[in-house]
Amino acid sequence: MFHLLHYGLMPRVVQDQSHKFETDELFRKLSEDTEIKVTSYRDKPQEERSQRFVNDCKEGHACVAFLHTGVNLMLQFYPPSGPTDKPTKEYVDFEKDPTKVVMKSRFIMNGVCVQLKGWVDLKRLDGIARLEFDYDLADQEDRVVRARLREYEERQIKNEFHWLDPS
Repeated sequence: MFHLLHYGLMPRVVQDQSHKFETDELFRKLSEDTEIKVTSYRDKPQEERSQRFVNDCKEGHACVAFLHTGVNLMLQFYPPSGPTDKPTKEYVDFEKDPTKVVMKSRFIMNGVCVQLKGWVDLKRLDGIARLEFDYDLADQEDRVVRARLREYEERQIKNEFHWLDPS
């Protein structure tokens, strides 16, 4: 892997993501339903914090913490392809229960593609969430790594033959 790092091609994911997700102690803890809290706007009154949290979710982002591990996350509620005008119900849903927001966020954590699935009570600003291994995003990232490696190897071969050809 040194050669990839040396040329600025460090992959964003580890080689065997699913194995790391299944065996890593942190991922095992976070893959269970776990209490979360909203961490933004702590200096504001509860009602204002709640309104700002709702606005942040509608804009496509939020900050939460898993309480028993201390893991803080800045979530984005968009597909991995990138931001859209506003998050879809697949990522932020206020309609399933008017007292809660149901959330899904896909991202890479410690070299592993995951998705957070959970909900937050809009008054208390706490809720339940868990991480799941994201097979689709893992496949996409694996293809990117393989393509970069192929490009790198092709450049290396081309450079080797360039030096061998005296013309």
